[in-house]
Amino acid sequence: MSPLIDVPDHITQARKVEGLCPPLPWISFADFFKSRVYDRALVNRTFLIYCDDDRALRYTYSYAEFGTVVQLVATFLHDQVGLRRGDRLATILFNHDVTVVLYFAAWVLGITIVPINVEEPTEKKCYILEHSEATAVCCWHSLLEEVKGLQHELPALRHVIVLNDDGFVEGPKHRAGPKVGVSFSLETAHHAPGLDEEALIVYTSGTTGPPKGVVLTMENLLLDADAIADWHQFGTDDRLMCVLPMHHVNGTVVTLVTPFYCKGSVVLNRKFKSGTFWRKLHEERVTCVSVVPTLLEFLLDTNEDLNAYKLDHFGGFICGAGPLLKDTAIRFEDRFDFPIRHGYGLSETTCYSCFLPNDLSRDEHRHWIGDYEFPSIGVPLRHNEMAILDGDGQLLPEMARGEICIRGGTVCAGYFKRDDANETAFQWGWFRSGDEGFYVRDKLGRPFFFISGRLKELIIRGGVNIAPLEIDEVLRSHPLVRFAMTVPFEHRYYGDEIAAYVVPREGVAPPTEDELLAHCRRRLPFSKCPKVIRFGQEIPYTSTGKPKRLELKTRLAPLLATYRYHQFRV
Repeated sequence: MSPLIDVPDHITQARKVEGLCPPLPWISFADFFKSRVYDRALVNRTFLIYCDDDRALRYTYSYAEFGTVVQLVATFLHDQVGLRRGDRLATILFNHDVTVVLYFAAWVLGITIVPINVEEPTEKKCYILEHSEATAVCCWHSLLEEVKGLQHELPALRHVIVLNDDGFVEGPKHRAGPKVGVSFSLETAHHAPGLDEEALIVYTSGTTGPPKGVVLTMENLLLDADAIADWHQFGTDDRLMCVLPMHHVNGTVVTLVTPFYCKGSVVLNRKFKSGTFWRKLHEERVTCVSVVPTLLEFLLDTNEDLNAYKLDHFGGFICGAGPLLKDTAIRFEDRFDFPIRHGYGLSETTCYSCFLPNDLSRDEHRHWIGDYEFPSIGVPLRHNEMAILDGDGQLLPEMARGEICIRGGTVCAGYFKRDDANETAFQWGWFRSGDEGFYVRDKLGRPFFFISGRLKELIIRGGVNIAPLEIDEVLRSHPLVRFAMTVPFEHRYYGDEIAAYVVPREGVAPPTEDELLAHCRRRLPFSKCPKVIRFGQEIPYTSTGKPKRLELKTRLAPLLATYRYHQFRV
């Protein structure tokens, strides 16, 4: 059931700030959904375009068609699978049109989505399925055997739903073939779950333990969509393109929920492809796309001539979810002449909490992008507040460095079944981001925030959070390794790339770098594997026995600087 039935006071204080969030006009997600798909001005307008260039697939849904298919899938989930309000449905899926339908169908029924990255190792998939108490899982057909192999360890997991490019393997065929009857109706929206109940449990990488499940409510999703749409003035004529994975809040909130909220449309890509990116913007008349800094580097490398395309409708890039280098931002804007709308947020704050203002002149924009040590992440959006606090929760003045803290309606409902993490993260009436930063006011008095470091020690590679502890453990499992610690180093393409410091066991022949890299690649996806390994004899512990990862990162930085532009390959 909803975790909001008994929320600790310190979480409530960070989420419910008087006067910050006016009430939304809907009583439930189903009520909100009905307000869009039954809107006479929208019924024939396009909401969703799904493109899979590899298979030459393109499917289009109007708002009315999307509403019909969502009700069809809701009926399937309710009548045939047996899911009910408060159940949790895990998804191990790629970007796909049916994935979008599945999300919305679950939400109108009051079912929580638990998205899992298809590339996660089996052990982590199992942990998330078990910890989230998922009743059902929907997986891609190629993953069926892997998921079936986990069921004996997961007594709560009663149903496995299989999806392929034609839709559900056993269920409604909404593109062709017989259709099941629709028993679920949006006309019952007044009986649907309220906005204060779970919508998503997103598992984030932890630095000192297993991943934590961030609980986001229906209200969180709608408030952040409202804030994003308001900031960028998105409306019915806007078409956002989704190239980021839907298992991440950026892909879900910015480029799925927000277009639906603002009555616009979305172009959903199976995956990002730099070779077809600009052509897709041209052909689909995209007005905005959300990216991570890594994708900007890939587009710079491709360096496509844009003269063949008409892009007067395209307004620029939303960019966040990873460290944006000044050099990348300036080179990209100079080369392609489209603005980067840099911003910042976390899964714990639904998605974005701040952006660079869109009313800046070209010179002002360049000032905030390039005149400080780091590009500014911008000014807080409505429905939330940001501040820089010291270790005692006291407000710090302009330019002073402290922890970036956030409060308001986009702050999550806490970590699922992690009282310890909630006690640490929610203090002083704020959510503590774990990121170090500062702010500078402009001539209008607006606070422009900057990130100066990550207190959490997460590695953010290509916009994806990676827990170094997971990689440490794989390295330490090698019989010739006495100690191992993973650290990030600055990399042009990925923002962060991964290196490891290894102390070999004494009395035996030490392992080679190639041997350890091969060991990691047998246990981890390439994205999580170290690309460089440095050997030493000193184990960097504090006096209390804690590894000094940040100190080690600083010490190794000069040695790793030569790899900043290196393209590592499998």
